Amino acid sequence: MDQKNSRATPSTMTTCARCGETHEGLPLTWTCSVENGQRVYFCVACARQHLRSIEGRLDSAWW
Repeated sequence: MDQKNSRATPSTMTTCARCGETHEGLPLTWTCSVENGQRVYFCVACARQHLRSIEGRLDSAWW
């Protein structure tokens, strides 16, 4: 298959799209969302704070 492997490796840094918190690799507890064709990640604190908006599938620009 000609699919791109978008999985994070331990040497990459993942950044929360809301608060800017960084973490090495891809944390299992973070939330992933696809907005405008791109994957964005949210840390645990931001995901909990905006849970209803995430469940309602609102773009993060509306939070």
